[in-house]
Amino acid sequence: MQQSTRTFTDRFFLVIKGLAMGAANKVPGVSGGVVAFVAGFYEEFIASLQRINFKAFKLFINFRFKSFWKYINGKFLSLLILGMLISYFSVSKILDYLIIHYELYVWSAFFGMIIGSIYYILKGFDDWSKRNICLIFIGITVGISISLLDPAKENDNLWFVFICGIIGVSGMTLPGLSGSFILILLGNYVLLLVDSVNALYDTIANIIQWDFSFIEDPKRIRLLQVLTVFSIGSLTGLVTLSHFLGYVLKHFKNATFAAIIGFIAGSLGVVWPWKNKVYKTDILGNTKLDALGNPILDNYDRYFPDFTTTETYIGIFYILTGIGVVLWLEWYGKRLTKT
Repeated sequence: MQQSTRTFTDRFFLVIKGLAMGAANKVPGVSGGVVAFVAGFYEEFIASLQRINFKAFKLFINFRFKSFWKYINGKFLSLLILGMLISYFSVSKILDYLIIHYELYVWSAFFGMIIGSIYYILKGFDDWSKRNICLIFIGITVGISISLLDPAKENDNLWFVFICGIIGVSGMTLPGLSGSFILILLGNYVLLLVDSVNALYDTIANIIQWDFSFIEDPKRIRLLQVLTVFSIGSLTGLVTLSHFLGYVLKHFKNATFAAIIGFIAGSLGVVWPWKNKVYKTDILGNTKLDALGNPILDNYDRYFPDFTTTETYIGIFYILTGIGVVLWLEWYGKRLTKT
């Protein structure tokens, strides 16, 4: 693991990469792990998370903070997390705006970037054994199957929320598997990534204004409990999944990469640009709304593009742009390595 060899430029770009991971994780169908994989720090990311173990805990409780920080590759993780936090409060908000107003073009760009990512990974993959080819097809099948599942109903049971946290963070560690899309399928995307987060914002605003009336609001308190348990589940999932992935990367590296290639290829079905949103409805057929009055997303109805419209060709242009961005990042990364 790189620690002391990073220049200021390296550290700056680590924050940018964390920013990209954070933005990607918020979009249903896109995996932040793909960013880590293509940007070339996936293995270091997993290895660093693996270091959050009993030895790290012992160093921490014995007040050996410098040794603890070095052991877990703290500089690397902190820069990535900083980028993710910046993304959450800035880039992801811009992304929300773009998806609302230019949805087809945003999905097209992501679709192209995933195609570019598949090309990038395949270039460096040279173990085409029967086992690995089989794993690629299994990964593709699982990825496509996930995109076709029907979402469950919302469930705020705290044990289920904890499990959602473990599963939802999968997009960070498993390239091609979108944690936010999994949360849609589990029925808890709005509860965990919209309602509970808005409850936290409102609570912080209340505290700044020295207004503690929210303590008597059972709905607000429940949402804060949900967010806390979800965060604990996410942290648990991040650490446990990293230990599992670290083990399989060490002992079955090519097989793991083959499965990842399949997952990423299978995720193209989720990110397909030409689709209509399907919203949840009640018994009477009325669209269900979240706490902010926004319709609750249920799934997507995909269709083939109409080649008689200009919009379709603009979408194709953005697909090519997405591919170009990934290829440019690959070229730029090689250039930095040489210099």
